Amino acid sequence: MIAGGDVTPLRHEDPPILVCADLQIEYLGEGADAVTSRCGVLLSLWRENLWPVLHLKRIAQAAWFNPASNLTDWIEQFRPRPGEMVFEHPLPSAYSSTRFAEYMSSMKNIRCAVVGFSLDETILSTAIEGFHRGHRYQIIADAVACGGTGIGDAEVYRLSMVRAAGNLAGVADSGELIEAAASIAV
Repeated sequence: MIAGGDVTPLRHEDPPILVCADLQIEYLGEGADAVTSRCGVLLSLWRENLWPVLHLKRIAQAAWFNPASNLTDWIEQFRPRPGEMVFEHPLPSAYSSTRFAEYMSSMKNIRCAVVGFSLDETILSTAIEGFHRGHRYQIIADAVACGGTGIGDAEVYRLSMVRAAGNLAGVADSGELIEAAASIAV
């Protein structure tokens, strides 16, 4: 658990939707191994239990964007499977995808556990917009990473982003989510 972060209980009858944010090649870099490992464990658990999985993919068209590049491709082990929802979003917030905004608005009383990359863009901005729309998100603190590079102390920056998101969403770690999921699966 992150000190100072809001912790929302994970014990519920139904599992949350697992939201895999921007698990794309372009975000792989130094320190990504631990996050991708935790994301992989959670994604495997959700898939084994046939629980809902939602994938977010950032498709920004910046001036430097090269359509021949594979940077926006999925990391192979996180490639969506048939039956898993996929939403492409051009701006940082996933709500910039009309389909995503409509989907979330049509769902009642759902909870979303968020893992992946782009904590300082996609995850934070989606949590902010979701909060204002009355949607419930839980950031899995040890399964998220910032997409930016060149930051002085990357871990301090990541923790500050988790704390910022925790003002508008719950915060937990992957162990707590796995424990709660085990009680649901039984």
